[in-house]
Amino acid sequence: MTGRHVLVTGAAGGIGLACAEAFAARGDRVTGVDAREVELAEAMTALAERHGVPTAAFAVDLARPDCGDVVASAAAAQGPVDVLVNAAGIYPATPFDQLTAETWDRVQHVNVRAPLLLTVALGAQEPAARAVVNISSGAATRARPGAAHYCTSKAALEMVTRACAVELAHRGTRVNAVAPGFVEVDSSVNPVTDEYADAVSANPLGRKGRPAEIAAAVVWLAGEEASFATGSVLRVDGGATAGTTQLPLHYPTSTSLQSA
Repeated sequence: MTGRHVLVTGAAGGIGLACAEAFAARGDRVTGVDAREVELAEAMTALAERHGVPTAAFAVDLARPDCGDVVASAAAAQGPVDVLVNAAGIYPATPFDQLTAETWDRVQHVNVRAPLLLTVALGAQEPAARAVVNISSGAATRARPGAAHYCTSKAALEMVTRACAVELAHRGTRVNAVAPGFVEVDSSVNPVTDEYADAVSANPLGRKGRPAEIAAAVVWLAGEEASFATGSVLRVDGGATAGTTQLPLHYPTSTSLQSA
């Protein structure tokens, strides 16, 4: 067995695949989990060929209450899981007056319950010292039209991150999160319009993020360089959380300030 064993959900594409790629490039074994069976199998095969590391693929609907069983399946295939990256998430656009219990529950189950259940399953594995990195979002702190279910799920995921960090600290397992800004992923699962992408991606750096930039933060949090970090949320968002450059000066000229 080479390197660590890293389990990544949402690994068939987007940020999840970028994370899987980043760990594989470091020589880690990778197990990918996704509901898209064909795309996942192709992605894991390509990683194995490109980086010369063992990979495995498990097609799992993370909305299922038994989704945590995939941790044991991954361990049986490639040894105990050392790093868990919960990157899978769904982001449907649902007008507020059309929200239903079914729509609400599926978002919460995939985006919140699944990361929790996988982390619980990881915590029961031996040996104990491991790292978990959850993928949150700027939506955790700022609501958006048509995304009440998604925004709530990401806010809850950040609390799950802190709660799990406290619960698992005695076992040497660290739990952190990365909250990306808008990242271009060309997702067939969570498509967005160009108009929406341009509006939501406004930030002081003036550009959209790239999956590899989020993956780099995930790799750092999962590594020894971040050994004293747990229960943290690292915002990798081009400065969007810090503030905005989209507003004009609130006074017309510098002379008006001097004469006030």
